[in-house]
Amino acid sequence: MDTQTSLLLLAAGGAGGIINALAGGATLITFPAMLAAGLPAVIANASNAVAISPGHLIAALADRGKLPPPTRRTISFVAVSTLGGAAGAGVLLLLPERLFVLPVPALIAFATLLFAFAPQIQASQIQAWTVGHQKAAALPSTGASSAVLGLACVYGGFFGAGLGVILTAVLSITEPNDIRAIKALKNLLATCVSLAATLIFIVQGAVRWPQTSVMLLGAVVGGYAGGHLIRILPAHIVRQFVIATGALMTVIYAVRYWF
Repeated sequence: MDTQTSLLLLAAGGAGGIINALAGGATLITFPAMLAAGLPAVIANASNAVAISPGHLIAALADRGKLPPPTRRTISFVAVSTLGGAAGAGVLLLLPERLFVLPVPALIAFATLLFAFAPQIQASQIQAWTVGHQKAAALPSTGASSAVLGLACVYGGFFGAGLGVILTAVLSITEPNDIRAIKALKNLLATCVSLAATLIFIVQGAVRWPQTSVMLLGAVVGGYAGGHLIRILPAHIVRQFVIATGALMTVIYAVRYWF
């Protein structure tokens, strides 16, 4: 790995760490950087997942006071998330490279749209939760909730971009907790998905450690810096940058893989 590639990955990791601290959406920066570093798409996806995986765990620990007690429902959700993440990672590794690259532009576009409309989605979730709480609406069954959650987690293990928004949407429907508690549970489940997927990637030798280590270093430094920048850097500027980058990457990889 040459110096230019190392600097690219370090910068992408740093930017991703800052973006995750301020607004979320690091994958829209870091995954294309792995591709730009010359890694095959499947290896780039697996390596990227490992490089940015500490972010979910840090977020879960930061608000651990709001994590739910280990009820049967919570334990089942953790198990489903872990199995879903492992299944998604397994599907990714079983796919031939040529079949994975075809949906890459669509996956980036989907994640960009999720990120772009996340504030509206979350606002509607808060409104729906408030109305549902006031009406004391019945919860869906644990089986139905687990099925929907499982599909989301399979996607998370397969690609992962936008998983936080998807999990928040699912949990806001199935859980009778306040929004902060939903966010804490979302971080816990996203951690389970991430750890399961990254373990599969590592055991199967799908991670390029030189590139991953450099990006991981950048992400840690960026996350620390983001904790300070959040006080002075407007989040809407970061959001606009991520959306513009996601749109650009969608076009670039559509041209590369579709035309």
